[in-house]
Amino acid sequence: MTEQATATRWHLTGDWFDVCKCAIPCPCTFAQPPTYGDCEGVLVWHIREGSYGDVRLDGLNVLMLGSFTGNVWAGEHSDPYAAVFLDERADEQQRGALGAVFGGEAGGWPAQFGEMFHPEMRGMDVAPIHVEIDDDLATWRAEVPGRVTAVAEALTGPTTTDGGRVQVHNAPGAEVGPGQVATWGRATVDQANAFGFSWDRSGKSSKHFPFDWSGPD
Repeated sequence: MTEQATATRWHLTGDWFDVCKCAIPCPCTFAQPPTYGDCEGVLVWHIREGSYGDVRLDGLNVLMLGSFTGNVWAGEHSDPYAAVFLDERADEQQRGALGAVFGGEAGGWPAQFGEMFHPEMRGMDVAPIHVEIDDDLATWRAEVPGRVTAVAEALTGPTTTDGGRVQVHNAPGAEVGPGQVATWGRATVDQANAFGFSWDRSGKSSKHFPFDWSGPD
């Protein structure tokens, strides 16, 4: 961790969601092993408001492809791999700030999660990342054209109220850290073909979490 990264104050708020190969609901959010023993999927961060020192990060996106076997939360996982896309709209300073935060150098929750997951990085690229999230969380989607597409709709069923969302409070395995509410969804498109990750499926688990992070503490 560089001295500059550990000294810089930062704060990000926004939306996080994933789509993965697990059955609904993904057991990882309950700190349990994946449905099929291993998991792979797309993780997306949309920064609504953010600053890293004097560098503004409002509106920027980060997308990660990841896979692992076993239970991350119990420290019993193996073969963790990841690859990251940074928003092409970010200038050089903003890319440096995103790299420091999401790479764990700047502390806070991303550093804690990174130390726990500890993936082998397959690569990083700067690319267009298109993210759309309905205000009422009816749908959410992300795309890196030609490489990744993740689309989900809010989970519903015979006894859900009209417009109501299926949610979990105080999740024991919240990927964004403590204190946020998970809204469950169903993936309608889950496609990846980048950095050795390759899949094409639908109908599996998705969830949305807001996030509110700060550091370096």
